[in-house]
Amino acid sequence: MTLNKFLLFFFLTLLTSCHGQKKTNNVEEDSAIKAGPTIAKKFKSVGLSPDYDTTLVSQYIRSIFQDSKGNLWFGTIGEGVVKYDKKTLTYFSSPDGFVNNSVFAIAEDKKGNLWFGTDQGVYKYDGKVFKNYNQKDGLNHIDISRKGILVDKAGTVWVGTHGGVYRYDPLVDQLGGQSFSMFQPLSSVNIAGLLEDKSGRIWFATSDKGVFCYDGKSIVNIAAKEGLGENYAGGIAQDNDGNMWFTMKNGICKYDGKSFTEITAKDGLGGTEFWGIIIEQSGIIWVTARGSTTRFDPSIALPNSKAFTVFTPADGINCCVQSMFQDRSGNMWWGAGSGLFRFDGKRFYQVKQQGPW
Repeated sequence: MTLNKFLLFFFLTLLTSCHGQKKTNNVEEDSAIKAGPTIAKKFKSVGLSPDYDTTLVSQYIRSIFQDSKGNLWFGTIGEGVVKYDKKTLTYFSSPDGFVNNSVFAIAEDKKGNLWFGTDQGVYKYDGKVFKNYNQKDGLNHIDISRKGILVDKAGTVWVGTHGGVYRYDPLVDQLGGQSFSMFQPLSSVNIAGLLEDKSGRIWFATSDKGVFCYDGKSIVNIAAKEGLGENYAGGIAQDNDGNMWFTMKNGICKYDGKSFTEITAKDGLGGTEFWGIIIEQSGIIWVTARGSTTRFDPSIALPNSKAFTVFTPADGINCCVQSMFQDRSGNMWWGAGSGLFRFDGKRFYQVKQQGPW
């Protein structure tokens, strides 16, 4: 064998060996992902239904959030808050200082602290310790609403309760004072949702007094006289064109800043008692109601039944959807009365502790 042939044979052998090693590593990584996360749980769940499926992430998932590090958080009823970081599924509850087991809202401030709204006040988590805020801290109403925590662009932490709106003052907290104070213009409202729009205005959806909009100086009430049916707004969202959307008792409505456009079951929405609304990055609108979940494409001019796709338990999703969320990768997540769900484009599938994630 000549020297040139020998060198060629040597490099080909080396190249093949490297490619073979890389393929093995990929297989090992894929196997690790398919194996599911490690479960870290220091307590035994109590107060759940007798037929509770212990393989679920949790039976009732009331809030979903993704933090700045990419971790997913699930607020439950009965099992505290759950963190998923692709390797571990960690349950935080009483042994960790998170004494409350029901979580209705999750947000993150500019310092990376996570805030959790419960029916026993608010918890702040700095990655190591949970701190509870309640009446002693000025939070006179401790029953936090669903989607009742908002951190605005300025860094202010807003908390919506069933008895008014509060703001958090970190400087007062450092001095040991009452760090929460009532936002006086909304001292007696039952909050159903908070949202900051693209222009920085804060919107407050309520269950009986319509919607309030705060621009930093003044507050405006938009209610039945402006066209918001029955003064009720159970959910709130903003589309890519800047329109505001609200859930009403009999459907949803779009508000363009001047007038309302109602969309009801007559147009194609499924279910009754409409609860939640979320708008995907693509513009698709999802609406939850008793009995079904509806996918609505607002780019299709109405009336047109093709704009609506109604999903029922027969399509894999429990009828009682309690939370919806879209992560930064574009994946949609649903929390329901029978656990956690994802959507594959046609049907819903259940995500249990061991996946499929």
